Amino acid sequence: MEHSFDLDTTGQLCIAALYAGIAPIVRAPSKEPFWVSHILDGGALGIIVPHIKSVQDVKDVVAATRFPPLGSRSTTNNLPHFQFRSVPAKVASPIINEHTMVIPMIETLEALEQVEEIAKVSGIDSLLIGTNDLVAEMGIPGEYDNPILHEAYATVIKACSKAGIWLGTGGLHAMIDVVEKVCGMGVDWVMAHLDGPLLIEAATKRAEEMKGIGELMKSSRERGVEESVEEQRSTERDGAKPSGVPP
Repeated sequence: MEHSFDLDTTGQLCIAALYAGIAPIVRAPSKEPFWVSHILDGGALGIIVPHIKSVQDVKDVVAATRFPPLGSRSTTNNLPHFQFRSVPAKVASPIINEHTMVIPMIETLEALEQVEEIAKVSGIDSLLIGTNDLVAEMGIPGEYDNPILHEAYATVIKACSKAGIWLGTGGLHAMIDVVEKVCGMGVDWVMAHLDGPLLIEAATKRAEEMKGIGELMKSSRERGVEESVEEQRSTERDGAKPSGVPP
């Protein structure tokens, strides 16, 4: 939702995922409790939060994702997680609290400088490096092999390891060699791709296949015409009418 999708579409996707046995995780447009709570009420089981700049930002996000007494999320009922059945709050709240993942993004210089303290915040499950925004803030946009970026990765990996939480990476799906490198450094999970590029790649591949078939058909027709013309000329040279030609 940071770059596309509204709440209604997101809720439909989350519900479809729940019924398919998939844990839906949503990237919020901001850390504001309004967005966090609405996304989770719509069926998400995890939330990725961009634009983190401080430890307090992370604490605010955790509070917005947890029902009391662990946080300040507003109690509600008929959640899609329970197939819209009415479940008492004393039963539902602990279950939702336990199974809601919180993943702050490390994509600002401020967050990078405080990453050890951020990783220690109780209630978060993983950090996610937003590589594209991070290299932009570092003044090295597009330089994914720059040692400065690798040093930043090493810093975040160390912080997550000390805190005992996972680390993910995003923005590298088009560069498998870089993905392999950071995974070798200690990254635990990867945002593998985006829906738009996946559809475009598949459509482009199919278009090229169809183009190839079209060229074969064109070549085959041209050969057929040439053979037909040559047959007609040969028949005429022999003094007979070509087959199929009326008297």
